[in-house]
Amino acid sequence: MTGNRRVRGLIRKEFLQILRDPSAIAIAFLMPVFLLLLFGYGLSLDAENIPLAVVVEQPSAATTRFTSQLNESRYLASRNFPSMNEAEYALRTHEVDGIVHLRADFGADLTGRRDTGIQVIVNGVDANTARMVLGYLNGAWKLWLKQELLGTQAMEVPGVEVQPRIWYNSEVSSRNFLVPGLIAVIMTLIGALLTALVMAREWERGTMEALMVTPVTMTEVLLGKLIPYFALGMGGMVLSVAMALWLFDVPLVGSPVVLFAAAALFLLVALGMGLAISITARNQFVAGLTAIIVTFLPAFILSGFIFDIESMPGPVRLITHLVAARYFIAIIQTVFLAGNIWPVILPNAAALLLMAVVFLGIVHVRSRKRLD
Repeated sequence: MTGNRRVRGLIRKEFLQILRDPSAIAIAFLMPVFLLLLFGYGLSLDAENIPLAVVVEQPSAATTRFTSQLNESRYLASRNFPSMNEAEYALRTHEVDGIVHLRADFGADLTGRRDTGIQVIVNGVDANTARMVLGYLNGAWKLWLKQELLGTQAMEVPGVEVQPRIWYNSEVSSRNFLVPGLIAVIMTLIGALLTALVMAREWERGTMEALMVTPVTMTEVLLGKLIPYFALGMGGMVLSVAMALWLFDVPLVGSPVVLFAAAALFLLVALGMGLAISITARNQFVAGLTAIIVTFLPAFILSGFIFDIESMPGPVRLITHLVAARYFIAIIQTVFLAGNIWPVILPNAAALLLMAVVFLGIVHVRSRKRLD
């Protein structure tokens, strides 16, 4: 039997094993659906309907206009409180996340020198929500001031008008940021976890010893493992991208060819990591646990999927360069939201290529036809 026929036979054997093992198909196709639905609908970094207490010392036309503007915001859910004591109690009991206090002289003299401000008290336990509350209230305050000063003498002096422009994610939707990153995490799980179990399963079932006495080489054995799971991983990628586009309406600005080429490169890295684990751990439980700790957790925490890498301490930022998902997430988010930005795509693709060569090289060197 020639080498090509042996490889085809091994690939056919592996595909039959995949069909007989529902867990592999579940990891490749059901897990992406579950994770995308869970994170796409259940996780959001956008804060909406934040409960807010409003205390007005002396109602007036100005306070009515300002509180009406707060009520119209979809980010804030304001409630009127008769006194600061009651509002502070609501803040301590987590009924509200912030307090807006309008003093008795609110809006008394906008064009004069008298101070016309508001007091804002925010619950800082959740720092992210606290910053959002301050940002929303600051924007509402500036908009109200602009509307109140229209037509007054204060607006006769030309000033600087800020007109913000948001590029790449004009909706400012965290879903457009999270879903592409989640695809990278899913690809890490499909590639590393499935292949980590492959060789360990062969050792546990005793079929590896049977392969050792056949004419097949270890290179052919590895190809017989890589090719079926590469096809399975790319199938999971197609499903994930289809859900991102048609279920979550994430825009794909760049080229699908570039996207899937980068995905193929990253999948080779994930498969290499999984095989490197599987040839070391001859127990499926140990191999699976190692794959989750070494590949999934770093991809989830240290890749920039949720936590900004630039906000991490210096030593941790250095460690992130060893996480392959970091480079793929940079590519996939760029292709989805910004387009084919080659100064971003090419360096990250080069890093993935280097990592694929290193991991697959380690697998090739450590794979030998021996039982020890």
